[in-house]
Amino acid sequence: MADTVLYEVSDGLATITLNRPEAMNALNVETKVALREAVESAAGDDAVRAVLLTAAGDRAFCVGQDLKEHIGLLVQDRETGSGQTMSTVRDHYNPIVRALAGAAKPVVAAVNGVAAGAGFGFALAADYRIVADTAAFNTSFAGVALTSDSGISWTLPRVIGPGRATDLLLFPRSISAQEAYELGIANRLVPAGELRAEAEKVARALAGGPTVAYAALKESVAYGLTHTLEEALEKEDELQTRAGSSEDHAIAVQAFVNKEKPKYLGR
Repeated sequence: MADTVLYEVSDGLATITLNRPEAMNALNVETKVALREAVESAAGDDAVRAVLLTAAGDRAFCVGQDLKEHIGLLVQDRETGSGQTMSTVRDHYNPIVRALAGAAKPVVAAVNGVAAGAGFGFALAADYRIVADTAAFNTSFAGVALTSDSGISWTLPRVIGPGRATDLLLFPRSISAQEAYELGIANRLVPAGELRAEAEKVARALAGGPTVAYAALKESVAYGLTHTLEEALEKEDELQTRAGSSEDHAIAVQAFVNKEKPKYLGR
């Protein structure tokens, strides 16, 4: 894995760090490949019970596509007629978002600075966003004559509503951390100097929690957004049966009876 993305697993928590602070963690091809590998590894590893996605530096979480590299690739496309530049959506962004949103474990994004374009999309693909008070968000796409990608057409309307989402997509602007909190983009707003500690605290608490139940909660919310009430009730029945059969449920019930704090196994 390239050093543009750092990957570490400790006590059930996978920490993925975008590591191009000098470029505001912009996504060149090397970084996109490394990030895809990291999030797919975390999603597929049963030893990982929670994921923390963050970034190096204090200016940016991720400003999206590396436009300097992108310009060169567009020139190559025109010269060769290959048309490969925009395949990055299919080859990189889509797998990254699928792995983050579809992981059978909680994903926390610690947004330390500007999150724009695909960087905004990756933050929205997480289940929980802890945001520094110095951070900002921007859809960016229309500003460079592009449409949305990185799942934003699906995630943003569900977080803030279709009307507001359309406004932010048609008229890109910087959304302050405070406004992001008020809109529901940020689940928790903290002073910049406390971001990493708070994010690790939350992520480690989730890593020590009932992983099967968390996975079922993620699945039920996603399912309920696109199905009828009757279908959602059937899905809840299915998922509750799964959660109720887990070792963690038995541990939790016994701990409750004994007035003890449960020690979950994640299965």
